[in-house]
Amino acid sequence: MQRIGEELHRETGAFAARTSPGKPGSVLDMCAAPGGFLSVAVRVNPGCEVVGFSLPRSGGGYPIIPGALRDRVKHLDVTMLAEDMGVTAIPADHPDAGKFLSRRLEETQLFDLVICDGHVLRPHAQFRSSYRESREGARLKTAQLAIGLQHLKPGGTAVVLLHKVEAWETVSYFRRFSKFSSVRLYKPAGGHGTRSSFYMVATGVNREHPEAGLAIDAWKRVWRTATFGTDEEYKEALRAGEPSVEQLLDEFGPVLTQNGRSVWKQQAKFLAKASFTQK
Repeated sequence: MQRIGEELHRETGAFAARTSPGKPGSVLDMCAAPGGFLSVAVRVNPGCEVVGFSLPRSGGGYPIIPGALRDRVKHLDVTMLAEDMGVTAIPADHPDAGKFLSRRLEETQLFDLVICDGHVLRPHAQFRSSYRESREGARLKTAQLAIGLQHLKPGGTAVVLLHKVEAWETVSYFRRFSKFSSVRLYKPAGGHGTRSSFYMVATGVNREHPEAGLAIDAWKRVWRTATFGTDEEYKEALRAGEPSVEQLLDEFGPVLTQNGRSVWKQQAKFLAKASFTQK
């Protein structure tokens, strides 16, 4: 992860965490372990303020590597940050009623750089209730993005791990960020070559833009229904505020293809050389 982080920063400047000249900057890492990206951010920004969250080892989390300011990382499940996601009343009959967490970030606590690269891994399933499986990916992504954007300084940077440029939810994230920031998609050669994964680097993020507020509200709504709602409520939350396929292609199709081309080309290059494509 450190090599990937170094490549990502070298090519995009992703980890330069300073919106105020002369100040060391501040970093929020929503899913820090094992800490490769955080260690790069700390090295690029000496003396920066750091707050990180990471799944505890008891929940399937990984240890934090030296150099990533392990003492600044709080071990918790970010999908359970109910109060930070605007929910204070938990239904008593909810399967995880006693596991939701109180606020961990003050409303006025803002950061120059937010890293949102957490993703659901198969080994994590044994540590959580079975009802969460089908919606866990959405819960994790929306919790990271809503909390991260809400605590990003005006003009700050967000680094977001995404999968499949052409997937509807990925296009939705890209389209939303494009309305209030400058966005670049980048696929590192190391570790991501044949996979669908890549990074969205959003710079100059205008958190105070009305579209940013709408995005935060939408992601919180998806998290809330994915956590507490019925299947129908969850489906409605995913569709709410989204354009039709035709409208999206008319409005955003050229931007999507222009930016996605470099990711597709990189993946195609590595797939052409992969051992499993040779026969």
